[in-house]
Amino acid sequence: MRKITSETLPQFQEFLVRHDLDAWLLYDFHDLNPFARQFLPLDEGVFTRRWFYLLPAKGTPRALVHRIEENYFQGLPGELLLYSGWQELEDALARLLTGRKRVAMEYSPGCALPYVSKVDAGMMELVRRSGVEVVSSGDIIQYFHSRWTPRGYASHKATVPVMHRIRERAFEAIARAVRDERAINEYTIQQQIAADFHDAGLITDDVPIVAVDAHAALPHYAPTENNHASIKEGNLVLIDMWAKKADDPEATYVDITWTGYVSQSVPDKIVLVFDVVKQAREAAVSFIAERLASGKPITGMEVDQACRRVIEQAGYGPYFIHRTGHSIDTEVHGAGVNIDSLEVRDDRRLIPGAGFSIEPGIYLPGEFGIRSEIDAYIDDSGVEVTTAPSQEEVLELLK
Repeated sequence: MRKITSETLPQFQEFLVRHDLDAWLLYDFHDLNPFARQFLPLDEGVFTRRWFYLLPAKGTPRALVHRIEENYFQGLPGELLLYSGWQELEDALARLLTGRKRVAMEYSPGCALPYVSKVDAGMMELVRRSGVEVVSSGDIIQYFHSRWTPRGYASHKATVPVMHRIRERAFEAIARAVRDERAINEYTIQQQIAADFHDAGLITDDVPIVAVDAHAALPHYAPTENNHASIKEGNLVLIDMWAKKADDPEATYVDITWTGYVSQSVPDKIVLVFDVVKQAREAAVSFIAERLASGKPITGMEVDQACRRVIEQAGYGPYFIHRTGHSIDTEVHGAGVNIDSLEVRDDRRLIPGAGFSIEPGIYLPGEFGIRSEIDAYIDDSGVEVTTAPSQEEVLELLK
């Protein structure tokens, strides 16, 4: 995350010029637009009135804020304009936008990118009344918010082996319990993973997914203390876990999914489905690598299509029911480009500094589901799979 300060202001303005934007208009009311607060160096306070911050491609930024809250905005780069009544606000906003043609806001046409669409329709009407063309700030957000910092990259890489050890411990606990004929269930393993996160100094925004058989066909199933399945010999177990280092504002998430089978061998159908998922995962990585090597731009939509095509050609298209991957930054579901042409049309480009998951899945209702998830990172030299080793076959837990 790069905040707008006197030192970073030229970087933001150069970006606006390069993308043919006259200005970026940040707007918020009662924290409806989290990006507005995140990009500005504002102290904590009681923000109850509408406020704006116009960052022009050239010239001096201007904040437009209510008089009762002007103290929160005193230290921002640029000038401070004040209002009390709604007419004063609308007149001042119109003056701010006078002479502007293309202005970026947290908006996405048709809400194609819901992660970015934070400005309400009424405010869009008010801004457009000034005659400006409003375009999405999605590229600005990705470039200044979601690109990994060197510290974030280092944190991510240091967390990967820790996550793999925790994942290995979870599958080992299942195998030991089954061999010893002790009862064990999804919730027990979920709580073990959560405890291991804590002991390793990791945090997460939600509990891990531990799903047996038909539960694994529900991509966002998660066991609870009162709703879980036992784990027994002959079960498939899917574990999806994500975490990052605690107490580090630049820490970047690690997000991985693996599957194991509680036996000495894996049934042919599960092997077949896993192989298709693995091929789709590798096709996505190869597609990215080849396009970057050719110097051609690449979008999240295109990567999703390359991955999805493998599963469709194998006859499992209707059972791949979610996007191929999501942006990863300091949030597990970040604000950068998603690997998606199914749920949304993410036509943003993969740029150096972008991190994301690649996690194709096949979900057979009432039977089982397979998902194989890795994380990837783009730099000037190409694409790196940051969460190696990647799963190459379903784990045989009792072998």
